[in-house]
Amino acid sequence: WLSLYMTSFPTVSVINGHSPAGGCLFAMSCDYRVMVGPNYSIGLNETKLGIVAPKWFQDTMVAVIGQRKAEVSLTTGKMYTTDEALQIGLVDESLPDADSALKKGTQFLNNFQKISPWAYKMTKEISRQPTIQWLIDNKQKDLDFVIKYMQSPIVQKNLELYLQSLKK
Repeated sequence: WLSLYMTSFPTVSVINGHSPAGGCLFAMSCDYRVMVGPNYSIGLNETKLGIVAPKWFQDTMVAVIGQRKAEVSLTTGKMYTTDEALQIGLVDESLPDADSALKKGTQFLNNFQKISPWAYKMTKEISRQPTIQWLIDNKQKDLDFVIKYMQSPIVQKNLELYLQSLKK
């Protein structure tokens, strides 16, 4: 995740399927997000599974959609439709098909042909530094918390129920 979030290259995520949890984090880590069609959803839905999204997931969402919208989204586990995601800024574009989404993503990347790579890299690094620094400073603590929490009986039961619901 750190490699994607801090890459010195501009990044685009073309979302052509449902993007819960890690899929949403992956998309939010990119500089530009294009979502295909009205039939998909995106969001950090961990709370619906009885899981607490790690701080760096939460910080990434706050950076993309703002504190209040992120707080509501995170505490409710809200999955947004394509249109809702566009309205709150979780995605930058909504297009009807993958081809047009890829073209839009390419257009976005072309904007950087005349931008100094150094200026781009430093600007991105400065704006994302608080989240990165927190994770670097607390990596082991975060890992220990996630492992302990994910192994708790209640979380394991919630995950089991969720996986069973997918089979239906």
